Amino acid sequence: MRKTLATGLAAGVLLAAAAAAVPATTASAATGDATLSVLHAVPDVTVDVYLDGKRALDDFTPGTLAGPMMVPAGAHQLAITASDAADASEPVIGPVDVTLDAGGNYTAVAHDDTSGKPTATLFTNDVSATPAGQGRLIVRHVAAAPAVDVLAGGEAVVSNLSNPDEQALELPAGTVSASVAATGTTDPVIGPADVPVTAGADTIVYAWGSLDDGNLALATQTISDLGGTPNGVPAGNAGLVATNRTDTAGIVGGTAAALAAAVAIGAVVLRRRRTVTGDQRQDSGH
Repeated sequence: MRKTLATGLAAGVLLAAAAAAVPATTASAATGDATLSVLHAVPDVTVDVYLDGKRALDDFTPGTLAGPMMVPAGAHQLAITASDAADASEPVIGPVDVTLDAGGNYTAVAHDDTSGKPTATLFTNDVSATPAGQGRLIVRHVAAAPAVDVLAGGEAVVSNLSNPDEQALELPAGTVSASVAATGTTDPVIGPADVPVTAGADTIVYAWGSLDDGNLALATQTISDLGGTPNGVPAGNAGLVATNRTDTAGIVGGTAAALAAAVAIGAVVLRRRRTVTGDQRQDSGH
């Protein structure tokens, strides 16, 4: 099983490199499998990813998404090393122990914490059905930066979002022009830019990079085919690292008015996930 997973991860990286976007889907998982994507969101460092002591991703570059892929449910150990490491004995992140539930949909993100130290967060993706004609927009803060607001039409529609938290909106399909600013301010540190919100899909936007280093960027992941009967959302798990493909500009979709209206009627849903930071050893690039 571990060999199969390593092969699948490597294939996911090649797929991500070959396409500008790799939408995830809610394709039926075999009994006992979970769906996993991996995002590398640590700036300026190429890494290797080890799963259960075996190299699963080689020369994984920042902003790259691997997956989605089917992974056997159960306990796994993940470690992130320098790209020239011979094995996983001296990771820069981890090792991290994680348990994936059968039928769960996860994104593991290797990123910097608020202070700029490498860490790992496993997000549980909400793959429940969206209302007819609506999509789900999820904003995740994984950047070395203080808390932020997401602005649309000059107003904060997501407020005081801290690393590594997330907030979600359900809103009519469309395109929203939005920007990211430090909490309580309106001067954008990312954007403004447009992101489409698609009916029956999750659009997940990751703010990553470093404010101090001036390399903040956005990564986007899409999970489609959410228009059926709600199938429940698995409970969050701790651990892991990295997922799905990135864009270096843009955040969000729908019209600013629609987004503001969605907030006004209480459409914001805050979902929790737990972060696990393993023993961190930094190479000279950190």
